[in-house]
Amino acid sequence: MKKWLSLLLAVSFVLLLAACGGGNAEEEPTEGGEAEGDTATEETTTLVVGASNVPHAEILEEAKSLLEEKGIELQIETFQDYVLPNQALEAGDLDANYFQHIPYLEGQIAEHGFDFVNAGGIHIEPIGVYSQEYKSLDELPDGAHIIISNSVADHGRILSMLEKEGLIKLNEEVEKTTATIDDIIENPKNLEFDTEYEASLLPQIFNNGEGDAVLINSNYAIDAGLNPLEDSIAIEESDSPYVNVIAVRSEDENKEAIKTLVEVLRSEEIQNFILEKYEGAVVPVTE
Repeated sequence: MKKWLSLLLAVSFVLLLAACGGGNAEEEPTEGGEAEGDTATEETTTLVVGASNVPHAEILEEAKSLLEEKGIELQIETFQDYVLPNQALEAGDLDANYFQHIPYLEGQIAEHGFDFVNAGGIHIEPIGVYSQEYKSLDELPDGAHIIISNSVADHGRILSMLEKEGLIKLNEEVEKTTATIDDIIENPKNLEFDTEYEASLLPQIFNNGEGDAVLINSNYAIDAGLNPLEDSIAIEESDSPYVNVIAVRSEDENKEAIKTLVEVLRSEEIQNFILEKYEGAVVPVTE
């Protein structure tokens, strides 16, 4: 009986050691005195950013590896319009979005009450004038049909451009960025403005031969295979105040991951990528 009891105690002791991991060879200390399984790993932060296909998503794609080096995993969600990215940001489905310029962002905040802030400007996309029939703005006939987007936030920008080109004159008492067609006080060519279409549809409108001239944002022009510098008959100057920005919820403005995102997008590597890929149709900014 005593032998059986001694044997039972011995077996129990062996099982206890195994349960405590005492017999696991993989847990042997390394030369540094720590077990291999105790090696600390750096945490990775995931950022989900909404963007238009071109150029925003392409620029973000180029920045992925640079962000990865800084411990940030970038996930890009693409959008085809100017409405959903802000709705998704407000809902918390995105950490940031990258598709809109400052006047549009400010207009959306005023209209919808979004608690967003501009975390930093990245680039400018000049608007171009495209025509199937005419080679210059001077050739536009009296009563020419001019098609612009239905985005009111772009109207002041477009009208200011046409004013610089000498086609119209705006009321001097009106802020240029908020000017509307009603603010035109001189229109020597009696231009007729059509604001029926969404900005994303304008390349298709142009390809269909509608209108005497169509004004198209560079992101939509490039996405449709147009070269803003070669295919437009006039293009907005690069000193435009319509800088495309990273927008975030105000509570996230000071997060390190957001600051790092902006820093990387403003880095020399990304600036050179923008200049080389878009050849002046998209212009990087540093501030």
